[in-house]
Amino acid sequence: MKYICSCCGEEKEEWPAIAYPVPYFYSELSEEERKKSELTSDLCIIEDPEYTHQFIRTVLIQEVTDSCQDLEYGIWVSLSETNFNEYVENYDNKEFEAEYFGWLCSYLPDYDFPESIPTTVVVNNSIGRPFVYPHQSYDHPFVDDFYDGIAEEEAMKRINRVLNRNR
Repeated sequence: MKYICSCCGEEKEEWPAIAYPVPYFYSELSEEERKKSELTSDLCIIEDPEYTHQFIRTVLIQEVTDSCQDLEYGIWVSLSETNFNEYVENYDNKEFEAEYFGWLCSYLPDYDFPESIPTTVVVNNSIGRPFVYPHQSYDHPFVDDFYDGIAEEEAMKRINRVLNRNR
């Protein structure tokens, strides 16, 4: 999709979002375990013998420091049962707004994640999927890149990887 950039006035093509269709945890399940789980384009519930895991699909916007465009990710976060239930109850309520604590549950290939990253999930149903903000106090290169931005060259490398292009 081409458009005139309000930042520089040049004609641009929109970058595609880097979207993850399932939470990482779901992708690691066996076929039998997947049959016991629930998955839609926006919600996922995985039950194991000890715990029920609830995930929602969200948006993370990565600033690109030397471009008029930012990089958009469609990622998953886990929520507590209480927060997940409240979100689901208000899913179609366009006036619903909330903030939740969540854990990042998408594997981003540009980073090593020995553990999940804490996030704040901001819900405003009048504008679409919730937005995610990693906790700035958490020491991790992903968090640093979120708050400092990445270069356009790095953004293009990520987009091309998703589009299965070499560049």
